[in-house]
Amino acid sequence: MFLKAENYQHPAFMEGMRDAAPQAPALAAWGMMTGVAMMNSGMSVIESIFMTLFVYAGSSQLAAIPLIAVGAPAWVILATGFCVNLRFMVFSLHLRSYLMHLPRFERVVLGYLTADITYVLFTRRFPKASEEAAEQHVQTAFLAGHTCLVWASWMVASCFGIFLANIIPTSWGLGFAGTLCLVGILCSLATTQMRIFAASVAAVTAIMAYHLPMKLNIVLAIVVAVILSMSLERFQKPREGLAE
Repeated sequence: MFLKAENYQHPAFMEGMRDAAPQAPALAAWGMMTGVAMMNSGMSVIESIFMTLFVYAGSSQLAAIPLIAVGAPAWVILATGFCVNLRFMVFSLHLRSYLMHLPRFERVVLGYLTADITYVLFTRRFPKASEEAAEQHVQTAFLAGHTCLVWASWMVASCFGIFLANIIPTSWGLGFAGTLCLVGILCSLATTQMRIFAASVAAVTAIMAYHLPMKLNIVLAIVVAVILSMSLERFQKPREGLAE
């Protein structure tokens, strides 16, 4: 259903594209920055294009690129990418109820296309999954429009950065624009005390361990934040049970 023409002809498809449009410039700046970073790390044009198409994960790419450049072991690169993208497991679990009516292949395609900002804005627009076929069609068409614009913005800008890496001036401040995009996504996701706690712990840990080699401070920050958050959740549940 997701890949069928009826989704792209549905009014909700254009609504999804309009909803994603305000974020497109920031995503494009981030994608361009990633394209430039891949080329500056020593990767070839073909390698950079393949990484853009098949990985399609800006934060994971930016975490892996310095490791590739210094010749880090493959397991370190893979572990870093895995840890950075762990959040998508949470996204997938939440989106499962919205998408289980779709065939498996289409769910896989959506898993590839879904980005942070897509998840945030989609779940804000549709707080609950619907069991009615008509509403499911609306949700699927909206998601199709949103993911299409986000994917196109990223791919075009990233390829632009790859081919023009040698002539794009650093004064454009693409790195700062990408950082602002991430900060905006973080603020949108930090809607509960537990999420704010996890983000704060990860930030402090990453800063304190900044001098670790091969960007291992990122992996350490994720591990510490996950362990402390899960421990705190387990501590809170018995207390809530006693209060009842």
